Amino acid sequence: MIDDATMLAVASATAQVFELAGIAVVILGAIYAAVAFARGGHASGEDRVAAFRRMLGRAILTGLELLVAADIIRTVAIDPTLEKVLVLGVIVLIRTFLSFSLEVEIEGRWPWQKKAAAED
Repeated sequence: MIDDATMLAVASATAQVFELAGIAVVILGAIYAAVAFARGGHASGEDRVAAFRRMLGRAILTGLELLVAADIIRTVAIDPTLEKVLVLGVIVLIRTFLSFSLEVEIEGRWPWQKKAAAED
């Protein structure tokens, strides 16, 4: 059986890996989007700025998801106090709002709306 100290160390290391992965995804995604923009690469006549914003937005969304996972691991497994859980709740609400805002910006519609027939 794993002792408490080992479990806390594993949870802390796992949360840190998720944090680093989230940061890396945002940075690498921004670099990839910038390089694609500089090369002028865009699919099906799409505006270069729109393509850049779409790629950057997707990288930020993915990075946010990984950072939320790290916060959940850190709060629930490492320091589950009521204050920490409330702070986590506020962070998740803010990041959820950001995710919805980015999704609307990228897709031009709310996540629960159906895609237009022309997009299929």
